[in-house]
Amino acid sequence: MNPLFHGLLLLLAWAPLPLGSNRTWAWAILVVGAGLLAMFWLAGYLIGRCGLTDAFRRARWALATGALWLLYLGLQFTPLPADWIQILSPRAHEAHALAAGVLEHPLADTLTLSVDPHAARDFWFRSLAYGCMFCLTLLLVDSRRRLELLLKTLVISGTLQALYASVMVLSGLEYGFLIKKFVGQGTATGTFVNRNHLAGYLNLCLAAGIGLMISKLGGEAIHSWRQRLRSIVRLLLGEKTRLRLYLIIMVIGLVLTRSRMGNTAFFAGTFIVGAIGLLLMRNAPRSTLLFLASVVALDLLIVGTWFGVDQVAKRIQQTEVTTNADNPLPAEHRDEVDRQTVIYAKDYWLTGSGAGSYYVTFPAYSSQSITGFYDHAHNDYLQLWAETGVIGLGLCALIVALATWQALQSLRRRNDPLMRGTAFGVTLAVCWLAIHSTVDFNMQIPANALTMTVMLALAWVAATVRGGDRRM
Repeated sequence: MNPLFHGLLLLLAWAPLPLGSNRTWAWAILVVGAGLLAMFWLAGYLIGRCGLTDAFRRARWALATGALWLLYLGLQFTPLPADWIQILSPRAHEAHALAAGVLEHPLADTLTLSVDPHAARDFWFRSLAYGCMFCLTLLLVDSRRRLELLLKTLVISGTLQALYASVMVLSGLEYGFLIKKFVGQGTATGTFVNRNHLAGYLNLCLAAGIGLMISKLGGEAIHSWRQRLRSIVRLLLGEKTRLRLYLIIMVIGLVLTRSRMGNTAFFAGTFIVGAIGLLLMRNAPRSTLLFLASVVALDLLIVGTWFGVDQVAKRIQQTEVTTNADNPLPAEHRDEVDRQTVIYAKDYWLTGSGAGSYYVTFPAYSSQSITGFYDHAHNDYLQLWAETGVIGLGLCALIVALATWQALQSLRRRNDPLMRGTAFGVTLAVCWLAIHSTVDFNMQIPANALTMTVMLALAWVAATVRGGDRRM
């Protein structure tokens, strides 16, 4: 059903615009939009106009894990007998008892695993929207044309973000989403609030673009000067040149964010996944190796020199992990926050303090050396452990591991360039975000989380959509 597929693309393109959808009204639009698309698909399925795809069937273990994740998150804000809470999460029981004492109320007979059930409920709705988008990607992206359109949507969205962010920085206008920027002046933020989150989003769009570019490399053999001339003309005027230009624009935007780990993840991840991909891809054309080399060399040496990669390097060199009276630069507190978050996570090690409850729980663990208010841990792994325990951390890790394995299998087994390129892009997205998440909270930003969820689903799409080779 084309309207549903177009609705999927529209929601995917809309997500980053309103401040990365990191406001209640903005993520509510995502939840309603994804829910409506899912209900329309179910209605079509009941009347026989929609059906299950091979990708959906093949992703059954990931879907089962996602269902367990939603059930588990729902359990966090479900009232349970107080005695159960004391057994499952003694610290949560203490937190509820402390709150009751402050309010001078008796402790209720039923409590929740989450110390903030309202935040846990909001988190559950956002996770439900991501789950709907994951399923819809598996169900609607059932052809080469649709797969290419989805990848192009991400490329165009990332290019527009990079263009807008670059113009704002270079012109000095400094506007975000319809309002003047109140933080991050002098760096590229696009329509996001935080430059690191724009960097994370651009990395995801670059992964889609690089995968699409790889699918278009190679081609017919050249035996005469006429064929060579036609090949050069097609290169200069064709789609590959436009796509390469889009990738360069996104890299410019990435560099202008001055995001240390965003840029580090991009270049390091390209080396790592590039090496893995070349080992797994059978009969990979030489042009693939040359393209991957150019992504790092050309963008780093030429684009980076013009647009300030040296300033990114300077920020990395000047990073202070402790307060230094001789250095006027602001000290970094992320390492101290991480250490305190580990203590916090150990207290709630099994079931967590409740999804979305970091902002209300961490102040009790903050030390005197930490200034300011932290509503996120600046480390997705630690925050996920602290809020959802080892159960939630394990479920999320399993979904990502299944998608990565499926993408690597597609790289090794498929011969179709588009499927192989898509699998490469998925692997890049996982690697880049895995590195970036060690010092930031991209997965707490709805636009980035939703985009990453769609990219994970493409691992199974790349494995099953009919291409130029036979089905696996």
